[in-house]
Amino acid sequence: MTTSISRRAAVLIMAAALGATGPMTAWAQEAATDAGPLPEIVDYSIGSPDAKVLVSEYASFTCPHCARFHADVFPKLKADYIDTGKIRFEYREVYFDRFGLWAAMMARCGGEMRYFGITDILFDTQRDWINTEDQNAVIENLKKIGRTAGMADADLEACMQDNAMAKALVEHYQTNATADGLEGTPTFMINGVKHSNMAYEEMQTVLDAELAK
Repeated sequence: MTTSISRRAAVLIMAAALGATGPMTAWAQEAATDAGPLPEIVDYSIGSPDAKVLVSEYASFTCPHCARFHADVFPKLKADYIDTGKIRFEYREVYFDRFGLWAAMMARCGGEMRYFGITDILFDTQRDWINTEDQNAVIENLKKIGRTAGMADADLEACMQDNAMAKALVEHYQTNATADGLEGTPTFMINGVKHSNMAYEEMQTVLDAELAK
């Protein structure tokens, strides 16, 4: 199964994600008046850069179906295809809500070397860090994960208050999602062809066909 998103919902989600209040400043209002350039966003990836097949996963840190994929399918995919150099795996963040955006900002704070380890923690503990409507509690839960990954409080605070980064991430997501016709998560682009969520055996069939070309 996938978590779906309509075009109208995407607009509302972006407004909500950028409209944070309280400890997170009002990104939409401040970023709109910032004339400076936005930071360049890179989708992090693992695996051989020379791999014949590129798999790009669209996923949200708050999507339960994405967490299930990373628990049940991703370890097999990593062992059989990524670690063996057959494919390169790229993660493209989707923001269904502000919590997912904050999680992405925290994960990226650790840099590319820590990113996928933090991603694993976010999915493995998804029910724990998101199990509240209190945004202050969610922020603190995310900071705890960041500390576990070796990040200092000052660095985490700076990363999660970075308005320009928040706006750049949202714009990057919107550009990718529009180009690929994103309708739900997880969604996979395998050598440029879109696939919905699937069991490991189904993904193996697709990947092996690409590798055989």
